[in-house]
Amino acid sequence: MCNPHYGVGSDGLLHGPLTSDTADFRVRMYNPDGSEFEKSGNGLRIFTRYLFDMEYIQHDPVTIETKGGLVTAQVLRENGLIRVEMGKASLRSDVIPVRGESREMLDEVLEIENRQFRISAVTVGNPHCVVFIENPKELSPDLAKTWGPLIEPHPLFPHKTNVQFMSPLDERNIRIEIWERGVGYTMASGSSSCAAATVAYRLGFCGNDVNVHVPGGVIHIQIHEDSSLTMTAPVVKICEGKLSSECLP
Repeated sequence: MCNPHYGVGSDGLLHGPLTSDTADFRVRMYNPDGSEFEKSGNGLRIFTRYLFDMEYIQHDPVTIETKGGLVTAQVLRENGLIRVEMGKASLRSDVIPVRGESREMLDEVLEIENRQFRISAVTVGNPHCVVFIENPKELSPDLAKTWGPLIEPHPLFPHKTNVQFMSPLDERNIRIEIWERGVGYTMASGSSSCAAATVAYRLGFCGNDVNVHVPGGVIHIQIHEDSSLTMTAPVVKICEGKLSSECLP
């Protein structure tokens, strides 16, 4: 399904809506390699749009259960955007998790193949490693494709990690390139945008209202006093169809 040459092509699959004891709906999320993951900001926006289009949603906002926790989502009918309350971000190493002594994982040095990176680690329900790139001109898909595969399985991260290469542009804008755990290079990620915005804010590069520029567009992140995050961005429907039994094993 995810293979662009043999299927529709995507960065993952969403399975739902499923019943939930704690929320209006439950969704399970899978990477192209078949592994199940905890949470996806983009996936939650897509799932919310699907619920709205298929008329599952009878009220706004709606609560959704994921492996990475409960979220609240809403379709902004006036402009077609989807808003998702992503929960709280944490930089605590024992929560993310990151190996080593218990600490806040902010602006540490990671050396790989004789190159030193300034990194911070965050969880927003799934693990992220944000790599600070001082020169925005160095930020490129090749950078993510070269170093992302080396950072993702690093022993520092027992569950592997998503990787964001981040450069601040000004006090309200940052730019990132993304290497996703179980996916590879990807053009957009809501949870990655949340993680990168959180680190940019904590390092003093930006305020608490951040536009995250990704190759696929712009994702707006608001960081609240309690470290909770609100993500707002569009969702565009490209196709619908019926899955043939011939593509299933």
